[in-house]
Amino acid sequence: MSDADRATPEEGAETVSEANRSAAAQYWAAHFARDWEAMGTFFTDDVHYDDIGAPGDGCIGPVNLVKMLRLGLEPLDDYVHHPQRMMAEGDAVMTEHIEEWRFHTGEILRHPYVSIFEFRDGKISRWHDYSNIANITDNVPEWWLEHVSAGWE
Repeated sequence: MSDADRATPEEGAETVSEANRSAAAQYWAAHFARDWEAMGTFFTDDVHYDDIGAPGDGCIGPVNLVKMLRLGLEPLDDYVHHPQRMMAEGDAVMTEHIEEWRFHTGEILRHPYVSIFEFRDGKISRWHDYSNIANITDNVPEWWLEHVSAGWE
């Protein structure tokens, strides 16, 4: 057991791992509700997001992160979370999950991710997503790809 997983001397105190796991679950609830304002409150001012395997270096800062997420997710007709498992160790929380994207044009994408959050002072300071980007580019409507390409700076 790592020091981060040891309960503080106070009886019943939550460990750092438990607190971060809880914060991650709360973030995912806001994320899949597409509560843009609430989402931004979960990140440090210097949060770094990267979709590993996608072009570019990701983005830095909660405003840019929420802007990027909103660009891709706001046009969806429906957005469903299928969590598989979540594991926490100290400041790291890993979520294995499937996102289901439903488009007004009838397409449905089920996209598996592994998302790794690193926490600092109770907020997400680093978020890296790992997935098969080709699953997105091969299975979403062309209008969505054009929308995302045109909208990101």
